[in-house]
Amino acid sequence: MRFARLGAAGAEIPVVVDGDRTLDLRGITADIDGVFLGGDGVVRARAALEAGELTEVTGIDGLRIGAPIARPSAVYCIGMNYAAHAAESGSEPPTRLVMFMKSPNAVVGPYDDVAIPRNSTKTDWEVELGVVIGVRASYLDSPADAAAHIAGYVVANDLSERDWQIAESGGQWSKGKSAPGFCPTGPWLVTGDEVDAGDLRLRSFVNGEPRQDSRTSDLIFDIETIIWQLSQVLALEPGDLVLTGTPEGVALSGRFPYLAPGDVVELEIDGLGRQRQQYLPA
Repeated sequence: MRFARLGAAGAEIPVVVDGDRTLDLRGITADIDGVFLGGDGVVRARAALEAGELTEVTGIDGLRIGAPIARPSAVYCIGMNYAAHAAESGSEPPTRLVMFMKSPNAVVGPYDDVAIPRNSTKTDWEVELGVVIGVRASYLDSPADAAAHIAGYVVANDLSERDWQIAESGGQWSKGKSAPGFCPTGPWLVTGDEVDAGDLRLRSFVNGEPRQDSRTSDLIFDIETIIWQLSQVLALEPGDLVLTGTPEGVALSGRFPYLAPGDVVELEIDGLGRQRQQYLPA
């Protein structure tokens, strides 16, 4: 299933995208959020769809597409999880999971304009597979237990201000990760039965020029291992977003310029859709 949220920021309506139909979920839930996901919302939505109980939404042409999940309680990110990206960052591939956090209010829609922060000189793009939690995960026994706690997958852009992340960070990457709009997400939340999340092609483009091109099969720590390891040190809640890392091809490599006002970034992951953001001055 493909879930989406349509409408102005803060007033999105929850829908299911079924082929060329967009079906209203407001009879089941007020939003695509932790309450919905943690309350067997996917199962209930699927049953309603199969029973023909969902009505088609009309008048949606031109409506904004929001992030497919309402603001999560947490956004956890995995760093340097592709060996080639670690190398272009000047680091050895990690032997232990590298985790940092983004502010949940950085989550915005996949086509929303993004303001380059004031005084930023090194705003960078990062296409990533995002994992949305559906069932609370704490102290999982093994990676094999992870799949039962995953609601689905999204495209995400882990935008980064590299000076703030590295030179000015004081050792905490989150300073360079949490500016407003620094986590475009969507367009859809796609359930695991629709895609093989362990082997998806992910790509990014800046002003139409290719930048990143890799597959999730190249992850150092795979999806199940990430969820299992995180569950040993924190509790993942329904609706939380976990970003699994970015492949090589970012501006930090020195091969490409950082983002400037007027630039357009496009990101895509097989089966999960495509994003497009224009970058504006703050």
